[in-house]
Formats: sequence, C-alpha cells, structure tokens
Amino acid sequence: MRMRPTLSWTPTGDLPPGTTDLEPVTDMLNTGGVLVLSGAGMSTESGIPDYRGENGSLSRHTPMTYQDFTASAQARRRYWARSHLGWRTFGRARPNDGHRAVAAFGRHGLLSGVITQNVDGLHQFAGSEGVVELHGSLDRVVCLSCRASTSRRELAQRLEKANPGFEPVAAALNPDGDADLADEQVVDFQVVPCTVCGGILKPDVVFFGETVPPSRVEHCRRLVREATSLMVLGSSLTVMSGFRFVREAAQAGKPVLIVNRDPTRGDQHALTRVAVPLGAALTTVAGRLDIPLVD
Repeated sequence: MRMRPTLSWTPTGDLPPGTTDLEPVTDMLNTGGVLVLSGAGMSTESGIPDYRGENGSLSRHTPMTYQDFTASAQARRRYWARSHLGWRTFGRARPNDGHRAVAAFGRHGLLSGVITQNVDGLHQFAGSEGVVELHGSLDRVVCLSCRASTSRRELAQRLEKANPGFEPVAAALNPDGDADLADEQVVDFQVVPCTVCGGILKPDVVFFGETVPPSRVEHCRRLVREATSLMVLGSSLTVMSGFRFVREAAQAGKPVLIVNRDPTRGDQHALTRVAVPLGAALTTVAGRLDIPLVD
C-alpha cells in the first residue's frame, strides 16, 4: 500500500456538525468489541504537537518524504541532526490521561484492539497491549541495505560520540520527533552508518510517500473485520493509510465514531464526531463506566 504524501485536506461545507455529548462514546464502549484508531491528537496533551490542529506543525514544517531521504545525503544529514535533537525531548514524553483511559478500557475487556498512527510508543507506555503501530516506531532504527534493526537509544549514543558539542536550540518539536533547525545549524552534523554493512540508517517509521508493509495493512483490515465498531481518537484521517479503515468499517455496516476537535476526512462515514479534548473526554467516560485509569 502506498501512503499518499497528502499534507492537507480541506473540509467541505456538507459535513455533519460535531457534538460535545459524550453519551455516544459511553454507549459504544459499553457495548464492547471497539477497535480504536488513534492519531497525533492523542499525544498533544503529552507535549507532542500534531500536524493539522490549530497549532499544527504543517503551518511551519514539511515532514521528510521517503523519496527525499533516500535520494539525498544532505537531506539525511538534515533529518538526523534535527531528529537527534528532537529525540531528547520526544523520548521524555509520558502518557496522558487519554492514553491511560484507552489502556484501562482494554484491561476491562471493552476493546478488540488498538491501531495507532503515532510513532511515539505512548499507548504501550500507558499499558495497552497488542498495539498495532501502523506507521512504525521512532524507538527503532533499520538499515536500508541489510535490514538490521537496532534501538534508537543505541544510535543516539553513536551520534553523540560523532557530534560532540552538538547543542543547537530548536525552534519547535514536530509530531515525527523532528526538531526545527536552520540549515546552518546542521551543516557540520556527522551521520553514522549501519555497523553491520555500512549502509544507510533510517528510523523504523513510514515516511510520507513510503509503503506501509502489506502484512501490517492486512493485520489492521482483519482487526476491522473482527471488531464490533470503530472509534477514531485524535486523527484528521487526512492520509489514506488510516482513512481507508474508516471507509472499510462503514462499508461493512460497523458503527464509526470520531472523537476529534476539528472536522475530519472521515466525518461523512461516522455516526457522529465528538468535538471535545481527548484527555478530559475519555477520563469522563471512564468515570461513567466506573473504570479507574490506574488499577
């Protein structure tokens, strides 16, 4: 499957309006068998910005594409310099109440699974099990030649040794762990190769324009088929990689519910969109279901 490098989506005037009523969320969870699909909005309350919200990073930042990364040594230098700096902050992020609520719903048997478009690992950190990372994880690094996999922590140590004194001040952090730096701040940054074959290292995440592994896509499709309903949390559904599962659920007659403050590409396929902040909303719903966030 080709992940389309779609950076923006313009709502049409005929989308149904959102609601602040949490009853549909409570009712869906109470029924059970809910498949969660989460996006960048899930992690904003953990200090990781989203792409397209009110203060989304796309207003000032264009994410790295697979084509640019593989074609240009300069692009790789820029990416790894910015990502190395961003990782220090990104790696310190902690789950918020939304992540903890999803984990609690799972522990109490209300969910059939969790698919996340995020690469931050915060669902697992909060205690969710069997999470499908649709776009991979920043915690892993893979060689494009021999496919050897290493931890991001190990790479960070190698980059620090190769770049002593690299301490630029970043303007901002982006959802992909990439910090905003000017070109002159990264010009001398030294990129390190694979220790196995000397090949090019890449974070084990799906860049814009890259192919999502077919086996992962099929796994998600199976989860959609097996679920009773689909609940989207904090995603604009702009990219096809997540939006397709909303369409497939709706075509199969499964209820779709979206919790996102702004309109989404999937609103026309949903019963309703609940336009409230995720952390507070899911905490309130957990309280109504008498489910503690931490057992």
